Amino acid sequence: MPVEQVRETRVVHGHRRAFIRAGSGPAVLLLHGIGNNCQTWAGVIDGLAQSHTVIAPDLLGHGESDKPRGDYSLAAYANGMRDLLTVLDIERATVVGHSLGGGIALQFAYQFPERCQRLALVGSGGLGPELSAGLRAATLPGAELVLGALAGVSGPLRLGMRAVDLLGGLVGLCQVRDLAEAGDALLGLRDAEARRAFLRTLRGVVDSRGQAVTALDRLYLADAIPMLVVWGDRDPIVPSVHAETVATLVPSARVEIFAGAGHWPHLDQPERFCEVLLDFIAGTEPAAHDLDSWRALLAQNWDGVPRPVAR
Repeated sequence: MPVEQVRETRVVHGHRRAFIRAGSGPAVLLLHGIGNNCQTWAGVIDGLAQSHTVIAPDLLGHGESDKPRGDYSLAAYANGMRDLLTVLDIERATVVGHSLGGGIALQFAYQFPERCQRLALVGSGGLGPELSAGLRAATLPGAELVLGALAGVSGPLRLGMRAVDLLGGLVGLCQVRDLAEAGDALLGLRDAEARRAFLRTLRGVVDSRGQAVTALDRLYLADAIPMLVVWGDRDPIVPSVHAETVATLVPSARVEIFAGAGHWPHLDQPERFCEVLLDFIAGTEPAAHDLDSWRALLAQNWDGVPRPVAR
């Protein structure tokens, strides 16, 4: 049964934040990837909102949210999500992040463990340096001019990308659909503010050699929070081998590889995505943050080797 999806806005720290709210029950926060917006979750919101309060924001610099000349670091995004949840009177949530949103979700869980009940990463950033050549190229000097030129002819190119997306869906080639999805995100950068926000965000986590920001040195902290990892085995943007890295470093994590899916498994296989996420939520207890346990975790090396706690 469809659930009413309400488009709302709140002003936080002087900047307008747009988001979709749907359903009722325990909160699920959905964080999209770079260049996308909350609509990337459209195919799964109804399924999740049958039993949960779903909050799907447009990240700052994206969609209908403001695009200020400001801080687009992962830490700033995590702060913004904490403050948005606070304004909405939501104390704790299961945090789900795709691509860049996965990096933000990891940062959120690290900065605010008391607010994070569970963590679900979908084709997540921050788990290794490997990244598609296209995104690496966008960090190079002159990328602003290229994006501006694309925006100038975005109409015909967008029609072409939609045709590519339709073709990929008809023949079942997720790589073709991923190309269309990524291209459509770039073509959506119609104004200078959006392009500037996109490049500031990208260059904060990526350089010409790949992903420059990693959560691997802090991933051992995930033992304190139930974790789900979802990846498409044909992801052409962030390779699925990163899911194996998580499985090795966090044995308690549940890892689900979607056969035949690309970088957007929640678009390729929305019903399965909802089934897996809801089963994960139902089968795990929310993390109960305890300061003493957190201190003990922080007193370990990233590989789990204890070291003396400073007194």
